[in-house]
Amino acid sequence: MPRAILFDFNGVIVNDEPQHCEALIATLASYGYPLDREGYYRDYLGFDDRECFRFTFERMGRPADAAQLHEAIERKAVLYERAIRASLELVPGSAGFIRAAAAAGYRLAVVSGALRREIDLVLSAANLQEHFPVVVAAEDVDQCKPDAQGYRAAQQALGVAPEHCVVIEDSLPGLEAARRAGARCAMITTSHPAADLAGADLVWDSLEGHHPDDLPWRS
Repeated sequence: MPRAILFDFNGVIVNDEPQHCEALIATLASYGYPLDREGYYRDYLGFDDRECFRFTFERMGRPADAAQLHEAIERKAVLYERAIRASLELVPGSAGFIRAAAAAGYRLAVVSGALRREIDLVLSAANLQEHFPVVVAAEDVDQCKPDAQGYRAAQQALGVAPEHCVVIEDSLPGLEAARRAGARCAMITTSHPAADLAGADLVWDSLEGHHPDDLPWRS
């Protein structure tokens, strides 16, 4: 029976929440909206870019039509890509864990609210792209996490039933999405302390020193 591991991206494979945070702060400042790091981690963590800007423009009372959202997303993407090219940092243990999972025969997917071009940039730079036959990015879904659309799409594309999938996440909306998709969920403490992740099936500080067989598989 095939088994699959569905990886969130930001904060699970790549340690880029600081870059996303700073890019969003700078982009929103260009629209006259003040945001600090505390506000980002409190209100925006787990949102895709579309939802970040829709949520903020609604707060500002300004139009949030498709053209406005596209412009804002593009502004942020440029800043994010510049920061990642200057300094790419993977989550500790993520590269080794992914390679071990692929070697052990697990089917792998990335399911993320990040743009596909951002995911491709990091996976290519880290020489991990070949291990992910399925990538579900922001452009591929209508609803971001905690909606389960992305995880369900990955399960279907991989041909693996929910009970044979484990999700690896770092955000609370991601945990909820995994639950709604019928999958077990391992969390790492990139973005939240372990005390806030009691709803997960397993909590690790990082992927360092762990093997995919250690995930909370159903027997």
